[in-house]
Amino acid sequence: MKAVTRSQYGLQEVLSITEIETPKISEDELLVKVYSTTVNRTDCANLTGKPYIVRIFTGITAPMKQVPGTDFAGEVMQVGKDVTGFESGDRVFGFDDNGLSSMAEYMSIKASRAIRHIPLGLSYADAAASVEGAHYAINFINKVKLRAAEKAMVNGGTGAIGSSLIQMLSYYGLKVVATGPGEHLEKLYTLGAERVIDYKTQDFTQDDDKFDYVFDSVGKSTFGECKRLLVNDGIYISSELGPYSQNPFLAITTTFSEGKKVRFPFPVNIPQSLKIVSELIESGNYKPLIDRNYQMEKVKEAFEYVMRGQKIGNVILNISNDDQPL
Repeated sequence: MKAVTRSQYGLQEVLSITEIETPKISEDELLVKVYSTTVNRTDCANLTGKPYIVRIFTGITAPMKQVPGTDFAGEVMQVGKDVTGFESGDRVFGFDDNGLSSMAEYMSIKASRAIRHIPLGLSYADAAASVEGAHYAINFINKVKLRAAEKAMVNGGTGAIGSSLIQMLSYYGLKVVATGPGEHLEKLYTLGAERVIDYKTQDFTQDDDKFDYVFDSVGKSTFGECKRLLVNDGIYISSELGPYSQNPFLAITTTFSEGKKVRFPFPVNIPQSLKIVSELIESGNYKPLIDRNYQMEKVKEAFEYVMRGQKIGNVILNISNDDQPL
């Protein structure tokens, strides 16, 4: 089978497309034909091995997995004899931030991992794009107790995490202000934002409004910069560790103090995230934002584009061209 492979950490230049053996499944696994995957921030961290903390999970000196890829959408081709709940021909999707080797024509996965049937009517590309950003957005939300009519600022509203956050916060009845590039501000309104800020011309940390939550989905701000935006018991959450890895530390120290607090969204429970996002899709309350599609042969270009930090929503890597919703 064809697969994207690498043998060392680095930028997109370390990637190549090679012929490797199709995985053989064990009794508790599925063989999946991959139709679509995404190139996302998690993939970029796993590719470069930076921040270095990711190497605890991906390999200290070299990547443990030859084939990259953290999410997928595809068709079950073979089922291990101990597997229940899945059959050959099922349309499935899933995610694992430690890697699934999904940038290949076929992949194996344990049926007990984060894999779920694709909601009816959803294309493979949309299914693949529905997981990574939504999972991190759900972990933001799980750190707080949302109440309808509260106000939230979302920095980076056009990214995979931010676009998911806006939709979910709007679903829960919050009033959302979001930042994005001027040429894409209209997208933020369609996602559910009530007000938008062009981050190219305005510093969102200087906004005059007050918010119950500041969610920085791109990790470009600090708690110190955003404190003035928060109400007295407001909460700041960033997707990144912050300067000198301060955000996890502040999440501990502010827990024991009065007033404004930091929470850190350590991402957990991917199966639960898959369940939630499937239910939101089926009820018409969530749709992934897709920037562009690349064919597998253009994987280097896809990674280079994503690592520029200018993508809108999700970037799809098409492994197979058969992408009809059912």
